[in-house]
Amino acid sequence: MLDHPTLNRLRALKLDGMAEAFTELQKQDGAADLSHAEWLGLLIDREAANRGNKRYQSRMRAAKLRHAGAAIEDVDFRTPRKLDRDLFRQLAEGNWIAQRQNLIVTGPCGVGKTWLSCALGQKACRDGRTVLYHRLPRLFADLDLAHGDGRFPRLFRQLVRTDLLILDDWGPDRLTAQHRRDLMEIVEDRYKNGSIMITSQLPVEAWHEVVGEPTFADAILDRLVHNAHRIPLDGPSMRKNET
Repeated sequence: MLDHPTLNRLRALKLDGMAEAFTELQKQDGAADLSHAEWLGLLIDREAANRGNKRYQSRMRAAKLRHAGAAIEDVDFRTPRKLDRDLFRQLAEGNWIAQRQNLIVTGPCGVGKTWLSCALGQKACRDGRTVLYHRLPRLFADLDLAHGDGRFPRLFRQLVRTDLLILDDWGPDRLTAQHRRDLMEIVEDRYKNGSIMITSQLPVEAWHEVVGEPTFADAILDRLVHNAHRIPLDGPSMRKNET
């Protein structure tokens, strides 16, 4: 069967969604009964959905979430870890990101802090927001290399321009002088310009000691903590249930 000339033009214009819808409509018995406006409406709807999905996939690739398959719909509220269902669902709506506020997720090892942060990150991508995930120890190592090979300005721009920056696994190691300066620059540039989500095994009260130098600690934590929502978790490791 030869392709319809309109189908070839849609493909040439890279209107893939419209081309798919056009092909499907041609095969439907009732398609001839549709008006021109109805045909056009169906084609446009498919193209809009197709482009939206491509943009979402692009945001997800850029986010580099550790658990790309994590989703808020799959959150386990039955496991005893003191996860506030109402608070989590409220945070999943993303208003705190729109208001450029922060989120702190704390709790012992194995209670799902990273998975929950990725689920919220995935929801932010679905909502059309840009997200970037980093494990803090690896980020600091990458920043050290970036200072030496000239990548620092580019990496820094990525860290400060994204709508939501997820910094996973804060502490317990004390920051070096260079890491304090780097973190201060990131937090300062993002303050009231973008949201930061931090996960940590340490309670917030212990973070001052992790930063180390009192002046830097006061400045960094003031920008991170004072406008932050908190999800405090507690309970046995969920990994034990996986074995």
